[in-house]
Amino acid sequence: MTADIRRFRQLPEWVPAAVGLYLLHTEDGVSLRSLARCTGRHPSTVLRQVRRFENRRDDPLVDEALARLARGAQSSAAGRTAPRQHEDRPDMMARLRPFTDDDSLSREARRILRRLCESGTILAIAPEMERAVVMKETADGTSARIAVLDREIAQVFALKEWIACRRTGRVATYVITQTGRAALKRLMAEAEGAQGMEEAPTPFAAQHREMENREIARPEGAGERIRVNIAESPVAMLARRKDADGKPFLSADLVAAGERLREDFELAQMGPRVGQNWDRFLTGSDRGRFGGSGPAEGPRAARDRVAAALRDLGPGLGDVALRCCCFLEGLEATERRMGWSARSGKVVLRIALIRLKRHYDEVSGSRSRMIG
Repeated sequence: MTADIRRFRQLPEWVPAAVGLYLLHTEDGVSLRSLARCTGRHPSTVLRQVRRFENRRDDPLVDEALARLARGAQSSAAGRTAPRQHEDRPDMMARLRPFTDDDSLSREARRILRRLCESGTILAIAPEMERAVVMKETADGTSARIAVLDREIAQVFALKEWIACRRTGRVATYVITQTGRAALKRLMAEAEGAQGMEEAPTPFAAQHREMENREIARPEGAGERIRVNIAESPVAMLARRKDADGKPFLSADLVAAGERLREDFELAQMGPRVGQNWDRFLTGSDRGRFGGSGPAEGPRAARDRVAAALRDLGPGLGDVALRCCCFLEGLEATERRMGWSARSGKVVLRIALIRLKRHYDEVSGSRSRMIG
């Protein structure tokens, strides 16, 4: 197993760890239990990872990438025992050369994934094509080529699940995945940091952001455009999804009702404290004490509005509205805490927002009291 682990570590840095396990099992015949012992994982976990990549071999690019990695690993093992006079042979060096280095992979990913994020854009490749092409549908119904990339780079994209095969056949087509979109955000943030941007976002935090420009109305009539992170709120993220009819899962008025509850919650300062409490700095034993929100803290009117809305929603609906709208807890975490079945939280949240909108309509009509 020592030689197998050494070979596993000699794979390129961009290769997912599960691919190394798959190659060790399928190419070298290493048992799943041996792999589990060496990696500290449960055998069932290793089995799922191996089966997952075996099922993905229906994807032409993934199959080619796994085959190339297997041939490269075999060549590396043979090269360690071969005579030294054969190490400079061009064909051997070409087989030992990895797909690409990290810098060129990042550069190509920023260039190609950015184009694939555009509407109506696909990546197309055929068996006899040395390079893949990025095609975009134009207004007149035709397709135009907007970018090309090496076949090896496309194989890397598919193996890392940045692109997914939409249709196989004579010409295989691929579209960008959510993993690819997140990777693009991370790579763009890394590029900004490398260029010396003073306020460049943390790369791994940037991949979870969905920035959008919004128009904020002011009481004096002059609007203001600000850039907001719509992924911060589970309600905003759920509003981007479509139902079976192709309409938004949450309408704009339901989203506004959820944001209104969140704004009152923030104005009332009802959330837990996350910093030093200086309210009683000069009062003996209570100085600097961490504590919850007392009855005299925060604007009383906002606190009363939140309490009234939650009372109107009642148990269950009030809990999901409080967790998702105010505490910004994800739907999956809310489902686990509430003991609900998977994918039921979004339905309950929509019912809660419908009831919340009716509450605000009964209290203040169509006039919104949101300061933003």
